[in-house]
Amino acid sequence: MTKVLVDNKEIDVPAEYTLLQACEAAGAEIPRFCFHERLSIAGNCRMCLIEVKGGPPKPQASCAMSVRDLRPGPNGEPPAMFTNTPMVKKAREGVMEFLLINHPLDCPICDQGGECDLQDQAMAFGVDSSRYGENKRAVEDKYIGPLVKTSMNRCIHCTRCVRFTAEVAGTGDMGAIGRGEDMEITTYLETAMASELQGNVADLCPVGALLPAPQSFRARSWELQKTQSIDVMDAVGSAIRVDTRGREVMRILPRLNEAVNEEWISDKTRQVVDGLRAQRLDRPYLRENGKLRAATWREAFAAIAAKVGATPPQKIGAIAGDLASVEEIYALQGLMRALGSANVDCRQDGSKSHPKFGRASYLFNPGIAGIEEADSLLIVGSNPRREAPVLNARIRKRWLRGNFLIGVVGEHADLTYPYRYIGAGPESLTGDLKAPDSSKKPMLLIGQGALARPDGEAVLKRALDIATASRVFVDGWNGFSVLHTAAARVGGLDLGFVPGGGGMDALAMAKGGVDVLFNLGADEIEVAAGAFVIYQGSHGDLGAHRADVILPGAAYTEKSGTWVNTEGRAQLGERAAFPPGAAREDWAILRALSEALGHKLPFDSLSALRVALYRDAPHMAAIDQIVAGSAINAAGMAAGAPDKAAFASPIQDFYLTNPIARASATMAECSALARGRARQAAE
Repeated sequence: MTKVLVDNKEIDVPAEYTLLQACEAAGAEIPRFCFHERLSIAGNCRMCLIEVKGGPPKPQASCAMSVRDLRPGPNGEPPAMFTNTPMVKKAREGVMEFLLINHPLDCPICDQGGECDLQDQAMAFGVDSSRYGENKRAVEDKYIGPLVKTSMNRCIHCTRCVRFTAEVAGTGDMGAIGRGEDMEITTYLETAMASELQGNVADLCPVGALLPAPQSFRARSWELQKTQSIDVMDAVGSAIRVDTRGREVMRILPRLNEAVNEEWISDKTRQVVDGLRAQRLDRPYLRENGKLRAATWREAFAAIAAKVGATPPQKIGAIAGDLASVEEIYALQGLMRALGSANVDCRQDGSKSHPKFGRASYLFNPGIAGIEEADSLLIVGSNPRREAPVLNARIRKRWLRGNFLIGVVGEHADLTYPYRYIGAGPESLTGDLKAPDSSKKPMLLIGQGALARPDGEAVLKRALDIATASRVFVDGWNGFSVLHTAAARVGGLDLGFVPGGGGMDALAMAKGGVDVLFNLGADEIEVAAGAFVIYQGSHGDLGAHRADVILPGAAYTEKSGTWVNTEGRAQLGERAAFPPGAAREDWAILRALSEALGHKLPFDSLSALRVALYRDAPHMAAIDQIVAGSAINAAGMAAGAPDKAAFASPIQDFYLTNPIARASATMAECSALARGRARQAAE
């Protein structure tokens, strides 16, 4: 630590801190536009000027100088900085005046209004008049894709967007052309950006030059009610903020969570908003004479009770979908136990992950933040860029630091960082495949492309053998990492929502193994004809099309629920809006249905349900914490040779992976663009 004086206040800060960070650690407010903690230093806006005692007789850009570069006083006094002297004040006013020379007077109609750094800093550090009387320069707006709207007259060339696409996203979509007054920020040939994280540039832009296109001119920030929640578009569990106006979700923004998503979210997380409004189920339905008709809750429950009452327990089953919260899975599990059925499964994709192998066998054990501690990585049967873009950005962040060897067994895809391609399928998982001897904290990441196969258990066993040989399991370090694609998967496995003794798995039930099937939002599996299907979900997707009874549920923004992410972290999502029409929260539907079936569940409120849940699964009460699970038990895993088929990621279209995304017109447009790029690349 180094002692420094900031406005005559002595503090200790790390030597690698910039002067800007040191000043803020002392409580001083330093304006900035180009500086961002997660991006490289550009030093081109000059708004963060301060005075350094003993330095040159001019203001110093505090973002571009480190504490270790300061000189002590003549008698060994700590280096001194000043943030509020007349020289600093005059310098900042001059910089702000230059920034506003060409900035248009768009504040009354700019969507950034109320959240604009330029607005705020002009008020705090600028002057109340302008001496500029010339014409302002004009820049044409650019097309950079359907997710980000441009208004390039407002651009102040902070280059945050350029550095983000180059460093975090890894696609280098944006850059600068021209010099001086003719400089412009644009994409290559003004084409759409290709990154799955591109929407974050709108958050980074300090002036409203880049804004979320789907929300353009729809609401002002001060009109919105803000609710903290958790994303369910993948298994990362990104921290989000849901902004609503009345009953309608208007936008979704990231929240800071250093352990999970830092401050980034994927484009699907951000712009799935219109899918929350479209194709909604807002009343119960019954299928009569091959057609669905609107019904009352009483009629729907009566039809279910009649069918369940005439069906033996071994012919009744339940499948939980990928977006379900822990509370509704727990309620469905209780109902199935009361009915006497062991046919339950939360793995609609056929994954071979199972609690009997130990909790550590299906978790991302080092944690998402633990990626930054690793010094080598083997990826097996996964495409992290499609399956978890935010996690993939963390891998890229670690690669940028250097001394990080990456190998891939599976698809040969662009992951935004270089890697050694080892092979396409299980035949590459041989005994001589292991981390280098110099690696102290190796990681093995295995995805659902390897586990959601008929031979997934044998692949898992072989991957564990390689992990053991690679010293993935050492004192204080467990680098075995399972990357899930479904937000509900780890929670379901933690509850043991898998077939009991003699029970059928999801694929067996869907192929006709049961006569009555409770489908809790499982829209990625096709159910064969013959079974009586009760679908409970929020959207009219595949599951609703096959259903004999539809019970309208709530989307993830419309209920309070718990989701456990791929690293085993239990997180709470809060209700931001109410479900439409007669739709209800899913646990409440199951509670009411249980009474109609004569097996009343022992809770009448969400709080009572959680009391029972925490009694049966105590680690669910440890919100935002990772509770260490039982060790991996490989003794019961299939030891046969895996199939020779190549691994393939379960996500072929990043933008259309669940019913909410498939209901979104914005996601459909992004999907069409991605398919077009793939065709061009193939040609």
